[in-house]
Amino acid sequence: MEKAYRYRFYPTTEQEQILRRTIGCVRLVFNRALASRTEAWYERQERVDYVQTSAMLTQWKKLEALQFLNEVSCVPLQQGLRHLQTAFTNFSAGRAKYPNFKKKRSGGSAEFTKSAFKWKDGQVYLAKCSDPLPIKWSRQLPRGCDPTTITVKFDPSGRWFVSLRINDPSDETMQPIDSAVGLDVGISSLMTLSTGEKIANPKAFDKHYQKLRRAQKSLSHKQKASRNRDKARLKVARLQAKISDSRIDHLHKLTTRLIRENQTIVVEDLAVKNMVKNSKLARAISDASWGEMIRQLEYKALWYGRTLVKIDRWFPSSKRCSSCGHVVDKLPLNIREWDCPNCGAHHDRDINAAKNILAVGHTVTVCGANIRPDRHKSKGQLRRPEGACVSKTREGRKQKPKS
Repeated sequence: MEKAYRYRFYPTTEQEQILRRTIGCVRLVFNRALASRTEAWYERQERVDYVQTSAMLTQWKKLEALQFLNEVSCVPLQQGLRHLQTAFTNFSAGRAKYPNFKKKRSGGSAEFTKSAFKWKDGQVYLAKCSDPLPIKWSRQLPRGCDPTTITVKFDPSGRWFVSLRINDPSDETMQPIDSAVGLDVGISSLMTLSTGEKIANPKAFDKHYQKLRRAQKSLSHKQKASRNRDKARLKVARLQAKISDSRIDHLHKLTTRLIRENQTIVVEDLAVKNMVKNSKLARAISDASWGEMIRQLEYKALWYGRTLVKIDRWFPSSKRCSSCGHVVDKLPLNIREWDCPNCGAHHDRDINAAKNILAVGHTVTVCGANIRPDRHKSKGQLRRPEGACVSKTREGRKQKPKS
């Protein structure tokens, strides 16, 4: 199984200069290739692929103004072009938006394949660097595993990270246990378990909101291209990194605990991208990071031999009585507790939803039943009239090349 181990490292002055130059060249090549591909489509209706952009890179290196491209390893430059090709492939398949130009203030990364680094005595030697990277080994790589690809990343807050991708042959499957749980995600409580436990939402963003607001206000008052603006931007980036690290750390601890304690975990397949379009709840939903939590549960379940079941997002988990199955017509969000009109059972909204999610998850696991409510129709979607011609063209918002 392919895995990536990320570590922080503190480069020497010489290494930092080389890495900054490499990342800058990767950004330049990516942006020039993107501009060339966009210009070719707008002006000549031609599609440019990776092979053609690679030939362009060879010509760019011969230009007098771009001679500095020869001072860095050629591997990260080629990998940048491959990433651009992947971005266009995802755009054509409808999985992503049109690629954007890379910006210097967003940091950057450089990917090194086996021909551009050396792994010796547990140390990493990158191309053009004579000394090994001073990595803080917070954990060791699995025994007998050598990295196949190394990615160096410089984030906006000024920190350096290195990711080592390996092929791990070890089997980490945990001992099977007779335990299953249903999860109902929320905002006031990050998660409610079918056991009745409610896990509080740490609200990492709200804890630092006032500091971040003042820092961003100070940044907006600084003159552009000034040293003081760079200092203010760095301060904002460090606060944002602190918020992100706090959120990710909490989610990792939570998802690892759920994987260890349960054999089967049932969740709803939520459309988070659509939910954040609600301007009143967008910030709270983004801070809860439901999508990242589900992503961690997916790959950890695969690693440790657990089962993650996703049920349909349209299943009325909150409005259905977990005792008798009666479904109420309306249940506004401000109602947190309710009594079933059929059997009289008293329900906590979130706990009742988690119990229903678990019950439906068992049904899906056993017989693969479709749990979408009968005669359900999606609202707000246009239906194609019968007999109408279907256009195979795909509209997309493209970014015009810089003049």
